[in-house]
Amino acid sequence: MPGRLLIIEDESLLGKELTRRYQKMGYEVEWVTSLAEASQALTELHFDPNLVLSDMNLQDGNALDFMEQLDSRAASTEWLFLTGFGSVPDSVRALRLGAYDFLEKPCDLERLDLVVASAARAAKAQRQLSDQVENQHRRYSVDAFVGRSEAAQKIRKLLLKLVQVPLSALIVGGETGTGKGLVTKILHYNGLRAKGPLIEINCAALPREIMESELFGHESGAFTGAGSLHRGLIEQADGGTLFLDEIGDMPMELQVKLLKAIEDRKIRRLGGEREISVDLQIIAASNLDLEEMAQEGEFRADLYHRLSVFKLILPPLREVPEDLDNLVSLLVAEFNAKSAKQVKIIPEEVWNRLRGYQWPGNVRELRNLIERCVLFSNGQVFPLEWLQLPGEKANANQSEMQQNGRENLMIPLDGAMNLDDMDRFIIQNALERSDFNITATARALGTTRETLRYRIRKYRLETNP
Repeated sequence: MPGRLLIIEDESLLGKELTRRYQKMGYEVEWVTSLAEASQALTELHFDPNLVLSDMNLQDGNALDFMEQLDSRAASTEWLFLTGFGSVPDSVRALRLGAYDFLEKPCDLERLDLVVASAARAAKAQRQLSDQVENQHRRYSVDAFVGRSEAAQKIRKLLLKLVQVPLSALIVGGETGTGKGLVTKILHYNGLRAKGPLIEINCAALPREIMESELFGHESGAFTGAGSLHRGLIEQADGGTLFLDEIGDMPMELQVKLLKAIEDRKIRRLGGEREISVDLQIIAASNLDLEEMAQEGEFRADLYHRLSVFKLILPPLREVPEDLDNLVSLLVAEFNAKSAKQVKIIPEEVWNRLRGYQWPGNVRELRNLIERCVLFSNGQVFPLEWLQLPGEKANANQSEMQQNGRENLMIPLDGAMNLDDMDRFIIQNALERSDFNITATARALGTTRETLRYRIRKYRLETNP
């Protein structure tokens, strides 16, 4: 069905003709002859039209005034106006209020059919977008940040405040896997830019030679291989939010250009001659201490100060072990639903081992562990044998390794640890084995002291025994 159409027309012959015509085309049509009847249809009869086709001037008022009074209730409805007394001020006002088109009577019906069909398609797209935003709003409500610890409660209170203010930029910090991406989605889908796009980029995942093109876009022929125009991610995020994950890995030369774009609210594509205005919110995330990096000259201080309108630091899971109860229960329920399992009972020994583990990968590591255990479960009891906590594996094999005269390190390759978690685990163990001697650790790992110090700062590792 093309959609629901509300016709507001006090000329009886025209109203009947339009009703008959669009009912034949498959529209669900409601015809009224006054604004009072239109109001009744919308409120009391709960007729929710995709499209309103209305005369401009009716006996009980002006349809433009009526549209303006409806305000947000008509946000996903397209309006077409017909009038026998068209004027420039009326047409300008109609378009300013968001009307789809403004046509003068008598209007050629075939032309009107084209405009109505086009407006119906636009209304359908708008409804789909609104439904998507509403679904994401429900999925990423502030309560999606789970936990009963004092830190989790404080973060939820901060999020409730942040989504109500038009922040231009903010920084979300915390270790890998603490939920920086989740917080970004909460801020976007509950904030003032929820109907705009959410564009994400991981600055650590892109080679620096293509990062500038990805961020700022390029014109056709701007460089070898640029065969067509490309809208950069900043331009794509116009009206919404740009999430810059791992911004600490962004090259210095791009930090300068990003700062200028934020300050001027304008960008220029590579190879372009004109500036493009952009209006967006920037959320920058990093597992590094950007303030410390700025002080040491490893991150531009001016960009840091521009981004840090507000800073939200997420705690690692090892500091809020009381949140495990909520997180484990929630994740078990989620993977039960996804895999048609029925895990309901979590033995006390499982809880003890979960609470005793340090969780270097934080919630992301916990999520991988719960998914594995639920998938391999048989029955209602959470399977202890599939925990496979990395530290426990290492301890279990320690005596065997010592007997064989080897210094091995056991790392799971089943998804329990991601690449950063493995990197952190290896460096921490190497530091401990060398009694925290930086030179000896760097030699054992086959790297430089400068690189090792960077990794130690990145993963916030202890360097003193």
